[in-house]
Amino acid sequence: MTRCPTHHHKHHQHLLLLPTLLSRSPPTFTAILTKPSLSSAVALFETLKKDFSAATPDLKKCGQHLSTLKLHLTQLSFLQPTASQKELLLTREILELGAQHAIKSHDIPAFERYISQLKTYYTASTATPLPASQRQYPLLGLNLLRLLAQNRIAEFHTELEQIDPDQLGNLYIKHPISVEQSLMEGSYNRVWNSKSNVPGEEYLFFIDILMGTIRNEIGSCAEKAYERLPISDAQTLLYFKSAKEVTDFAAQRGWTVSGSSIVFVTQQATDAGKLEIPAPKVIRDALSYARELERIGEFIRFRCIVKLTLWFQFNLPSPITLFSRERNT
Repeated sequence: MTRCPTHHHKHHQHLLLLPTLLSRSPPTFTAILTKPSLSSAVALFETLKKDFSAATPDLKKCGQHLSTLKLHLTQLSFLQPTASQKELLLTREILELGAQHAIKSHDIPAFERYISQLKTYYTASTATPLPASQRQYPLLGLNLLRLLAQNRIAEFHTELEQIDPDQLGNLYIKHPISVEQSLMEGSYNRVWNSKSNVPGEEYLFFIDILMGTIRNEIGSCAEKAYERLPISDAQTLLYFKSAKEVTDFAAQRGWTVSGSSIVFVTQQATDAGKLEIPAPKVIRDALSYARELERIGEFIRFRCIVKLTLWFQFNLPSPITLFSRERNT
């Protein structure tokens, strides 16, 4: 069988090119995956920022964008010290926007997770230095207020100690510190008034939660202090703006609204179930104890008289010496 000269020539060319092809280093997985992912992540993040900054943002759509971006983060050396500054900055901005989205969505657990992840970028623990973020202290202040709203006072002070002392006068950090001081002093009126001077609109979310906690504390005290309370007084006491808010709160607490007053059923039931003090028995026992004490006093006086008599008649040691000897024995 005779080989075709043309086929033989092409085969020879392929053999000549083979060493050149083998000498080229194959593209790495990072080179194939990271660069397209970074550019697509940046584009999607810009879309997310535009949608989130709208007058009435579509929170569900923004949440979908965040979910997609989280997948990109796994391809961008997420939380790895070897990541480039551009990757780290993008990751930090995505997490910060995610924390803000969690606040608007009233998703406190998600907000807590975002803050926990952001601490890596705020504590300069990455190998690549990052410029300061303008959102750092607004978000850290929100986290402090969250801990107060959840009545996690010990964790509040732990988080506060980790903040740069030079930033304690920062507007966003100073506000939760002031609220905590008002709580410790029992000045709920100052906490209520702090709604009018919050450093950011997002702070109102946690202030409202905190006021709910305060109202429940006041309500528990009112149940024990009053049998009934006018709705107008309860409105002032509980920092409500309308009588309807008072009646709704009363229904949640199981109180009864009778006319223009609130009847604390819980307190009445507690009073009815109290055990009566057996007064006659207590009086008899008290008189019995008094008589016994009186007998003991008479016996002590008798001993003193005997010792004084012996001292005068038989020239014995002084009574003080005798008493000191008895005390030592």
